Amino acid sequence: MSEIPTEGEHPQSADLDLLSTQALVALFIGLQRRAVDAAASQITGIATVVDEIAARLDAGGRLHYVGAGTSGRLAMLDAAELPPTFGTAPELVRVHLAGGADALQHAVEGAEDDGQAGAQAIHDAVTPGDAVVGLSASGGAPFVVRAVAAARALGAYTVAITGVEESPLARAAQQVIIVSTGAEPLSGSTRLTAGTAQKIVLNALSTAVMVRLGRVYGNAMVDVRPTNEKLRARAVRLTIRLGSSPTQPRRAITQEQALALLGRAEWNVKVAVVMARCNLDVDAARRLLAVHRDRLREVLAQSELRA
Repeated sequence: MSEIPTEGEHPQSADLDLLSTQALVALFIGLQRRAVDAAASQITGIATVVDEIAARLDAGGRLHYVGAGTSGRLAMLDAAELPPTFGTAPELVRVHLAGGADALQHAVEGAEDDGQAGAQAIHDAVTPGDAVVGLSASGGAPFVVRAVAAARALGAYTVAITGVEESPLARAAQQVIIVSTGAEPLSGSTRLTAGTAQKIVLNALSTAVMVRLGRVYGNAMVDVRPTNEKLRARAVRLTIRLGSSPTQPRRAITQEQALALLGRAEWNVKVAVVMARCNLDVDAARRLLAVHRDRLREVLAQSELRA
């Protein structure tokens, strides 16, 4: 079997332990540019994946991440941040981590080698209308490979994010995103450059999916869940900015009005904005958003046409 690129010897890091601390830090940070370049090389493929996943979620499907070790933990982080940022239901994006929840903080011996466990996790949770993204820097983790293969056999849309083009994971998936970062500065430690590349891809992929699903208006997080003071203040600012008429300055919303609207809307920014811009009560605003699949831009565009 040919050597996995991340296990190779990086020529700039042969004497890590002899470097000064400043040179050591500079090397680690400087080599992260390779992660950005690797992710940027896959923009077209990532965009294709975004549209395919968004279509499935829009039709009622779910997104599943599958990973082991660093890759799985990065997937857990991405999934955990979606509900508070975009107001998604926790079950919309699920993570299947080799070794289970315990592996989030502690290494679980042999977990990534258990291909049967990966396949079983998929059979227990995935439907043909879902999308499954498998992450493995080497592309060889049996837990991930068998999970993706099982998902594809079930009819789900499958994606591989890996650094090795001809890997078992790349062969198992329908769509492949290759983020090749080469040898790691600390040989074999994919939590460094390869992990950064995977995080960049996940950031772009999941955020773009949420944009396509209408959970963003402009650059505003209009589905944010205001669970603390900072987020409540953001919800108020968004309601003032988006709820005020862009063509009628006299209809600008005050902070007091924004708070009142949000109170009636149970702190749902979209509902509060529609109430203000369309002069509707809370139930009518919710119904109008439902007609437009919860897409605020469509609702406000129709409102402007009627004005």
